[in-house]
Amino acid sequence: MKIKGEWMEFPVKKEWAGISLQQFLKEKLNAPKTLIHKWRMEHEVKINDSLPNWTAPLNEKDSIMIRLFQDEDLDIIPEYMELDLLFEDEHFLIVNKPAGMDTHPNEPGQTGTLANGVAFHLQVQGMTRKIRHIHRLDHDTSGAIVFAKHALSHAILDRLLEERLIKRTYTAIVQGKLKQKKGKIDQPIGKDRHHSTRRRVSPSGQPALTHFKTEDYNTRFDVSLVKLQLETGRTHQIRVHLSHIGYPISGDDLYGGNKNLINRQALHASEITVMHPFTAEKVSVSADFPEDMKKLMMKLQF
Repeated sequence: MKIKGEWMEFPVKKEWAGISLQQFLKEKLNAPKTLIHKWRMEHEVKINDSLPNWTAPLNEKDSIMIRLFQDEDLDIIPEYMELDLLFEDEHFLIVNKPAGMDTHPNEPGQTGTLANGVAFHLQVQGMTRKIRHIHRLDHDTSGAIVFAKHALSHAILDRLLEERLIKRTYTAIVQGKLKQKKGKIDQPIGKDRHHSTRRRVSPSGQPALTHFKTEDYNTRFDVSLVKLQLETGRTHQIRVHLSHIGYPISGDDLYGGNKNLINRQALHASEITVMHPFTAEKVSVSADFPEDMKKLMMKLQF
Protein backbone atom coordinates (compact mmCIF):
# COMPACT_ATOMS: atom_id res chain seq x y z
CA MET A 1 0.00 0.00 0.00
CA LYS A 2 1.23 3.46 -0.91
CA ILE A 3 -0.15 6.94 -0.35
CA LYS A 4 -0.15 9.24 -3.37
CA GLY A 5 -1.55 12.63 -2.42
CA GLU A 6 -5.25 12.18 -1.61
CA TRP A 7 -5.21 8.60 -2.91
CA MET A 8 -4.17 5.29 -1.44
CA GLU A 9 -2.89 2.59 -3.79
CA PHE A 10 -3.60 -1.10 -3.25
CA PRO A 11 -1.61 -3.32 -5.67
CA VAL A 12 -3.75 -6.40 -6.32
CA LYS A 13 -2.35 -9.43 -4.48
CA LYS A 14 -2.35 -12.91 -5.96
CA GLU A 15 -5.14 -14.02 -3.61
CA TRP A 16 -7.34 -11.11 -4.73
CA ALA A 17 -7.08 -11.89 -8.44
CA GLY A 18 -10.37 -13.12 -9.91
CA ILE A 19 -12.70 -11.35 -7.50
CA SER A 20 -14.54 -8.17 -8.50
CA LEU A 21 -13.74 -4.68 -7.28
CA GLN A 22 -17.06 -4.68 -5.43
CA GLN A 23 -16.08 -7.89 -3.60
CA PHE A 24 -12.60 -6.55 -2.82
CA LEU A 25 -13.96 -3.40 -1.19
CA LYS A 26 -16.64 -5.25 0.76
CA GLU A 27 -14.84 -8.47 1.75
CA LYS A 28 -11.13 -7.60 1.81
CA LEU A 29 -11.25 -3.97 2.95
CA ASN A 30 -14.44 -4.40 5.00
CA ALA A 31 -15.76 -1.09 3.72
CA PRO A 32 -19.46 -0.49 4.57
CA LYS A 33 -22.06 -0.32 1.79
CA THR A 34 -22.73 3.39 2.34
CA LEU A 35 -19.05 4.26 1.87
CA ILE A 36 -18.72 2.05 -1.23
CA HIS A 37 -21.80 3.75 -2.68
CA LYS A 38 -20.27 7.19 -2.03
CA TRP A 39 -17.00 6.17 -3.72
CA ARG A 40 -18.92 4.87 -6.69
CA MET A 41 -21.14 7.94 -7.10
CA GLU A 42 -18.25 10.40 -6.63
CA HIS A 43 -15.72 8.47 -8.77
CA GLU A 44 -13.33 8.02 -5.86
CA VAL A 45 -12.08 4.56 -6.87
CA LYS A 46 -9.90 3.86 -9.91
CA ILE A 47 -8.19 0.84 -11.41
CA ASN A 48 -4.95 1.58 -13.27
CA ASP A 49 -5.83 5.31 -13.20
CA SER A 50 -9.16 4.74 -14.99
CA LEU A 51 -12.77 4.55 -13.87
CA PRO A 52 -13.38 0.89 -13.05
CA ASN A 53 -15.68 -1.90 -14.09
CA TRP A 54 -17.07 -2.77 -10.65
CA THR A 55 -18.02 -6.36 -11.51
CA ALA A 56 -15.10 -7.46 -13.73
CA PRO A 57 -12.49 -9.77 -12.15
CA LEU A 58 -9.32 -8.13 -10.84
CA ASN A 59 -5.94 -9.06 -12.31
CA GLU A 60 -2.81 -9.54 -10.25
CA LYS A 61 -1.03 -6.65 -12.01
CA ASP A 62 -3.90 -4.21 -11.40
CA SER A 63 -3.54 -1.22 -9.10
CA ILE A 64 -6.59 -0.05 -7.12
CA MET A 65 -6.63 3.62 -6.08
CA ILE A 66 -9.06 4.95 -3.45
CA ARG A 67 -9.42 8.64 -2.55
CA LEU A 68 -9.19 8.55 1.24
CA PHE A 69 -7.37 11.70 2.28
CA GLN A 70 -9.37 14.62 0.86
CA ASP A 71 -10.28 17.71 2.88
CA GLU A 72 -13.74 17.72 4.45
CA ASP A 73 -16.07 20.29 5.96
CA LEU A 74 -15.02 20.89 9.57
CA ASP A 75 -17.66 19.80 12.07
CA ILE A 76 -15.67 20.94 15.12
CA ILE A 77 -13.89 24.22 15.95
CA PRO A 78 -10.09 23.67 15.99
CA GLU A 79 -8.57 24.79 19.28
CA TYR A 80 -4.94 24.77 20.34
CA MET A 81 -4.08 22.56 23.30
CA GLU A 82 -1.16 20.40 24.34
CA LEU A 83 -1.96 16.82 23.33
CA ASP A 84 -0.37 13.74 24.88
CA LEU A 85 -0.10 11.71 21.67
CA LEU A 86 0.48 7.99 22.24
CA PHE A 87 0.39 6.89 18.58
CA GLU A 88 -0.17 8.44 15.18
CA ASP A 89 0.09 7.44 11.53
CA GLU A 90 -1.81 8.33 8.34
CA HIS A 91 -4.92 6.40 9.41
CA PHE A 92 -5.57 6.94 13.12
CA LEU A 93 -4.18 8.39 16.33
CA ILE A 94 -4.41 7.60 20.04
CA VAL A 95 -4.49 10.43 22.59
CA ASN A 96 -4.26 10.43 26.39
CA LYS A 97 -7.27 12.47 27.54
CA PRO A 98 -6.93 14.52 30.75
CA ALA A 99 -9.57 14.23 33.46
CA GLY A 100 -12.09 17.06 33.51
CA MET A 101 -12.48 17.24 29.73
CA ASP A 102 -15.22 16.02 27.39
CA THR A 103 -14.23 13.68 24.56
CA HIS A 104 -16.20 15.68 21.99
CA PRO A 105 -18.65 18.61 21.86
CA ASN A 106 -22.16 17.88 23.05
CA GLU A 107 -23.61 20.94 21.31
CA PRO A 108 -22.69 23.01 18.23
CA GLY A 109 -19.87 25.48 18.82
CA GLN A 110 -18.64 23.89 22.05
CA THR A 111 -14.90 24.16 22.65
CA GLY A 112 -12.53 22.82 25.28
CA THR A 113 -13.01 19.16 24.31
CA LEU A 114 -10.37 16.68 23.24
CA ALA A 115 -11.87 16.60 19.75
CA ASN A 116 -11.27 20.37 19.39
CA GLY A 117 -7.59 19.77 20.16
CA VAL A 118 -7.39 16.90 17.67
CA ALA A 119 -8.96 19.13 14.99
CA PHE A 120 -6.27 21.76 15.59
CA HIS A 121 -3.52 19.11 15.57
CA LEU A 122 -4.67 17.87 12.15
CA GLN A 123 -5.09 21.41 10.82
CA VAL A 124 -1.47 22.24 11.71
CA GLN A 125 -0.48 19.25 9.56
CA GLY A 126 -2.46 20.72 6.66
CA MET A 127 -5.47 18.42 7.09
CA THR A 128 -9.07 19.60 7.33
CA ARG A 129 -10.96 16.54 8.43
CA LYS A 130 -14.06 15.50 10.30
CA ILE A 131 -13.14 14.34 13.81
CA ARG A 132 -14.05 10.68 14.23
CA HIS A 133 -13.69 9.25 17.74
CA ILE A 134 -13.95 5.45 17.94
CA HIS A 135 -15.02 5.37 21.59
CA ARG A 136 -15.46 7.84 24.45
CA LEU A 137 -14.44 8.44 28.03
CA ASP A 138 -16.51 10.20 30.69
CA HIS A 139 -15.70 13.85 31.49
CA ASP A 140 -13.78 12.95 34.65
CA THR A 141 -12.19 9.72 33.38
CA SER A 142 -8.69 10.06 31.93
CA GLY A 143 -6.77 7.90 29.47
CA ALA A 144 -6.37 6.56 25.95
CA ILE A 145 -8.89 7.36 23.19
CA VAL A 146 -8.68 6.34 19.52
CA PHE A 147 -9.54 8.77 16.69
CA ALA A 148 -9.74 7.79 13.00
CA LYS A 149 -8.29 10.11 10.35
CA HIS A 150 -10.56 9.17 7.45
CA ALA A 151 -13.87 7.46 6.72
CA LEU A 152 -12.53 4.00 5.85
CA SER A 153 -10.28 3.84 8.91
CA HIS A 154 -13.29 4.92 10.99
CA ALA A 155 -15.50 2.17 9.52
CA ILE A 156 -12.90 -0.56 10.07
CA LEU A 157 -12.02 0.54 13.61
CA ASP A 158 -15.74 0.78 14.48
CA ARG A 159 -16.18 -2.81 13.34
CA LEU A 160 -13.14 -3.98 15.32
CA LEU A 161 -14.59 -2.33 18.43
CA GLU A 162 -17.97 -3.97 17.82
CA GLU A 163 -16.27 -7.35 17.37
CA ARG A 164 -14.33 -6.82 20.64
CA LEU A 165 -11.00 -6.74 18.83
CA ILE A 166 -9.92 -3.47 20.45
CA LYS A 167 -8.66 -4.35 23.91
CA ARG A 168 -9.15 -1.61 26.51
CA THR A 169 -7.64 -1.90 30.00
CA TYR A 170 -8.66 0.47 32.78
CA THR A 171 -7.11 1.06 36.19
CA ALA A 172 -9.37 2.02 39.11
CA ILE A 173 -9.00 2.61 42.82
CA VAL A 174 -12.13 1.21 44.46
CA GLN A 175 -13.49 1.28 47.98
CA GLY A 176 -13.24 -1.97 49.91
CA LYS A 177 -11.55 -5.32 49.35
CA LEU A 178 -13.13 -7.38 46.57
CA LYS A 179 -14.14 -10.89 47.65
CA GLN A 180 -12.82 -12.37 44.40
CA LYS A 181 -9.31 -11.58 43.20
CA LYS A 182 -10.57 -11.77 39.63
CA GLY A 183 -13.88 -12.33 37.92
CA LYS A 184 -16.47 -10.77 35.66
CA ILE A 185 -19.58 -8.65 36.06
CA ASP A 186 -22.18 -9.63 33.49
CA GLN A 187 -25.15 -7.36 34.14
CA PRO A 188 -27.27 -5.32 31.68
CA ILE A 189 -27.16 -1.53 32.04
CA GLY A 190 -29.99 0.92 31.39
CA LYS A 191 -31.00 4.48 32.25
CA ASP A 192 -31.99 5.42 35.80
CA ARG A 193 -35.56 6.71 35.58
CA HIS A 194 -35.06 8.79 38.72
CA HIS A 195 -31.79 10.51 37.71
CA SER A 196 -31.12 11.90 34.21
CA THR A 197 -27.34 11.40 34.23
CA ARG A 198 -27.13 8.11 36.08
CA ARG A 199 -27.21 4.57 34.71
CA ARG A 200 -28.11 1.42 36.64
CA VAL A 201 -28.16 -2.34 36.35
CA SER A 202 -31.53 -3.15 34.81
CA PRO A 203 -33.01 -6.39 33.42
CA SER A 204 -34.32 -4.39 30.45
CA GLY A 205 -30.98 -2.67 29.82
CA GLN A 206 -28.30 -3.40 27.22
CA PRO A 207 -25.93 -6.34 27.76
CA ALA A 208 -22.72 -5.27 29.54
CA LEU A 209 -19.69 -7.36 30.49
CA THR A 210 -16.71 -6.18 32.56
CA HIS A 211 -13.71 -8.31 33.59
CA PHE A 212 -11.78 -7.32 36.74
CA LYS A 213 -8.61 -8.32 38.58
CA THR A 214 -7.43 -7.00 41.95
CA GLU A 215 -3.80 -5.89 41.81
CA ASP A 216 -3.28 -4.57 45.35
CA TYR A 217 -5.08 -3.62 48.56
CA ASN A 218 -4.39 -0.93 51.18
CA THR A 219 -5.62 -1.97 54.64
CA ARG A 220 -5.33 1.47 56.25
CA PHE A 221 -7.58 3.21 53.71
CA ASP A 222 -9.58 0.08 52.77
CA VAL A 223 -9.17 0.59 49.02
CA SER A 224 -8.12 -1.74 46.21
CA LEU A 225 -6.22 -1.22 42.98
CA VAL A 226 -8.17 -2.97 40.23
CA LYS A 227 -7.52 -3.59 36.54
CA LEU A 228 -10.59 -3.89 34.32
CA GLN A 229 -11.30 -4.82 30.72
CA LEU A 230 -14.46 -4.04 28.79
CA GLU A 231 -16.16 -6.34 26.34
CA THR A 232 -18.94 -3.82 25.80
CA GLY A 233 -18.95 -0.04 25.95
CA ARG A 234 -22.03 1.11 27.83
CA THR A 235 -22.22 4.58 29.32
CA HIS A 236 -20.62 4.58 32.80
CA GLN A 237 -20.20 0.79 32.52
CA ILE A 238 -17.27 0.28 34.91
CA ARG A 239 -18.65 2.78 37.41
CA VAL A 240 -22.11 1.17 37.41
CA HIS A 241 -20.81 -2.40 37.59
CA LEU A 242 -18.38 -1.77 40.46
CA SER A 243 -21.00 0.15 42.42
CA HIS A 244 -23.54 -2.63 41.79
CA ILE A 245 -21.33 -5.28 43.39
CA GLY A 246 -20.63 -3.01 46.38
CA TYR A 247 -17.23 -1.52 45.51
CA PRO A 248 -17.74 2.02 44.13
CA ILE A 249 -14.78 3.84 42.63
CA SER A 250 -13.07 6.22 45.03
CA GLY A 251 -14.18 9.80 44.32
CA ASP A 252 -17.22 8.72 42.28
CA ASP A 253 -20.00 10.33 44.33
CA LEU A 254 -22.55 9.76 41.53
CA TYR A 255 -22.32 6.02 42.20
CA GLY A 256 -21.73 5.93 45.95
CA GLY A 257 -18.02 6.65 46.19
CA ASN A 258 -16.67 9.21 48.65
CA LYS A 259 -14.20 12.03 48.01
CA ASN A 260 -11.96 11.41 51.02
CA LEU A 261 -8.97 10.54 48.82
CA ILE A 262 -9.63 12.15 45.44
CA ASN A 263 -12.07 14.71 44.00
CA ARG A 264 -13.17 12.73 40.93
CA GLN A 265 -13.59 9.07 40.04
CA ALA A 266 -10.18 7.37 40.23
CA LEU A 267 -10.56 5.71 36.85
CA HIS A 268 -8.01 5.80 34.04
CA ALA A 269 -7.94 4.11 30.61
CA SER A 270 -4.37 2.94 31.07
CA GLU A 271 -3.75 0.64 28.09
CA ILE A 272 -5.21 -0.01 24.67
CA THR A 273 -4.36 -2.53 21.96
CA VAL A 274 -5.68 -1.94 18.45
CA MET A 275 -5.31 -4.14 15.39
CA HIS A 276 -4.13 -1.77 12.67
CA PRO A 277 -6.96 -1.35 10.12
CA PHE A 278 -4.65 -1.89 7.12
CA THR A 279 -1.52 -3.77 8.21
CA ALA A 280 -3.23 -6.02 10.82
CA GLU A 281 -0.28 -5.39 13.16
CA LYS A 282 -1.02 -4.91 16.85
CA VAL A 283 -0.61 -1.35 18.10
CA SER A 284 -0.31 -1.35 21.90
CA VAL A 285 0.10 1.81 23.99
CA SER A 286 0.12 2.73 27.67
CA ALA A 287 -1.26 6.06 28.88
CA ASP A 288 0.55 7.81 31.72
CA PHE A 289 -1.53 8.42 34.86
CA PRO A 290 -2.62 12.01 35.57
CA GLU A 291 -1.04 13.77 38.55
CA ASP A 292 -3.96 13.29 40.97
CA MET A 293 -3.93 9.51 40.48
CA LYS A 294 -0.12 9.36 40.60
CA LYS A 295 -0.11 11.15 43.96
CA LEU A 296 -2.89 8.94 45.30
CA MET A 297 -1.16 5.75 44.18
CA MET A 298 2.07 6.91 45.87
CA LYS A 299 0.12 7.67 49.06
CA LEU A 300 -1.46 4.21 48.96
CA GLN A 301 1.88 2.58 47.98
CA PHE A 302 0.30 1.00 44.91
